[in-house]
Amino acid sequence: MLEAERLLLLVEDDAAFAKTLSRSFEQRGYTVVHAPDVDTMQTLLQSHHPTHAVVDLKLSGKESGLTCVSLLHAFDPAMQIVVLTGFASINTAVEAIKLGASQYLAKPSNTDDIEAAFNHVAGVAPVEITNRSTSIKNLEWERIHEVLVETDFNISETARRLGMHRRTLARKLEKQRIK
Repeated sequence: MLEAERLLLLVEDDAAFAKTLSRSFEQRGYTVVHAPDVDTMQTLLQSHHPTHAVVDLKLSGKESGLTCVSLLHAFDPAMQIVVLTGFASINTAVEAIKLGASQYLAKPSNTDDIEAAFNHVAGVAPVEITNRSTSIKNLEWERIHEVLVETDFNISETARRLGMHRRTLARKLEKQRIK
């Protein structure tokens, strides 16, 4: 079983983001292994013993990062687990911490934020809050994207759930193309 001094397990379904984050952590002296889903993560745990983990809350399909947090905590309660999400809520933050996450960070978070969260000790002042405020437009776009994912990108159903006209939603989507 591979056990490095600082072995980071990255559970992230966005390959480009995972590659960027992996490189950044490798430059800081971490050994990084990547899993895009729960099954791959479980396979990696058979041959690796990570000391740290970064878990995306919303994985592709119906998978939840909370499942990963629970499995990782059961595997090693001492593992430092940070949950990252673009859809932060108090409910998921509380649930993640209850399941064994050390910290819960809203995106955009960078390597400095994540590493600071790893070093955070319970009972000590929280990780320093950066001066990156979220604009109303970003919050609106995050909510639109969240509902789009919930409706499997059905624009008519998304517009209905958001209480807006379908054409209005289509115009907003044209301005903010999904990649």
